[in-house]
Amino acid sequence: MSVNETLFQRAQITTPGGVNSPVRAFRSVGGTPRFIKKALGPHFWDADDKQYIDYIGSWGPAILGHAHPEVIAAVQYAATQGLSFGAPTEAEILMAEEICKLVPSIEQVRLVSSGTEATMSALRLARGATKRDKIIKFEGCYHGHADSLLVKAGSGLLTFGNPTSSGVPADFTKHTLVLNYNDCEQLENAFEEFGDEIACVIVEPVAGNMNLIKATEEFLHSMRRLCTAHGSILIFDEVMCGFRVALGGAQSIYNITPDLTALGKVIGGGLPVAAFGGKAEIMAHLAPLGGVYQAGTLSGNPVAVAAGLTTLKLIQAPDFYSHLSKQTQKLVDGLNNLAKELQIDFCADAIGGMFGIYFCKEVPVSFDQVMRADADMFKRFFHEMLELGIYLAPSAFEAGFVSAQHSDSVIETTINAARVALRKINM
Repeated sequence: MSVNETLFQRAQITTPGGVNSPVRAFRSVGGTPRFIKKALGPHFWDADDKQYIDYIGSWGPAILGHAHPEVIAAVQYAATQGLSFGAPTEAEILMAEEICKLVPSIEQVRLVSSGTEATMSALRLARGATKRDKIIKFEGCYHGHADSLLVKAGSGLLTFGNPTSSGVPADFTKHTLVLNYNDCEQLENAFEEFGDEIACVIVEPVAGNMNLIKATEEFLHSMRRLCTAHGSILIFDEVMCGFRVALGGAQSIYNITPDLTALGKVIGGGLPVAAFGGKAEIMAHLAPLGGVYQAGTLSGNPVAVAAGLTTLKLIQAPDFYSHLSKQTQKLVDGLNNLAKELQIDFCADAIGGMFGIYFCKEVPVSFDQVMRADADMFKRFFHEMLELGIYLAPSAFEAGFVSAQHSDSVIETTINAARVALRKINM
């Protein structure tokens, strides 16, 4: 029995399903999860000392590659000064100033510890500021595990085929309208019927939890126009795509100014930091200034902020994003060329440092199209790649991530492995 198998058996005794986040359990692909013992650059190693090229990057944060020396040094120094204070620090100000500088739509920001906290708090703030109850979200978008957002959500819930989570009372979701992603007509109709009751629209402008799905410009611009016309708040959930697709996030690519933005992952540099922010007039509704309550003992934790702030500084290096995008595109182009070469229903897409792979003829643009992709072929492909030392997301409903350390040779090794894997599963 491998060390990974032994650890998984042990873990299931004391932890539900043996994991602390559902997608890690390999339930949708089968087999034994890999227990990771160390990581460096574009690689990590499992408990059996097998090396993998890593394409999840801690689900996005490892944009610089694992264990970047400057980030490690910043964390080590911060730790020597104390792990947590429960009182304000100058580093929190520096972090807020950096976020506001890089994302112009954010005039003020509140630091929290997780993406779920960020989206949940932004939602409460939008309701408090508008004094309305109804919210709009989109099928396949995942915004964390807050009760009112677990309605036809993406990510791990799609993996297990559950459209909603048990344990969430119907009363918590009765004000949540779930619409089709990239469907402008349905959005128009919803505002026509409920416009004056809608507190906010929350959306992933680049969805990463039903695989990688890009919003159309028409879809997002319609959303902005309708929210403005009806006094509703537009929330961009950029927990995943923020600082991943561009320095200013997806909103800088689409040239749209949301009212509130949720951030996470990259801004923590691998440690638990997230944030939500936006217009100062909306943020003024937050306690201690206003009546919308939000608090957190570890919000702005000094060690986590040190990692995040250092990461934000490093990704501002000249040509950082052009290099990251180029490497991601090389991977995607190589995979698409393989699909043509082998005449297989398979394709890939990318934006910035995110990519998606799909076992279908064309890149999907909606939840329904993603669901029609060949999930069985993905499972087989995943395991063939895993055997060849390529670690992809263990779910057909997750985007992949490339780091600045994924060199040409790493990309070439991946494409060569994919050629072997695709040939084998297409026999």
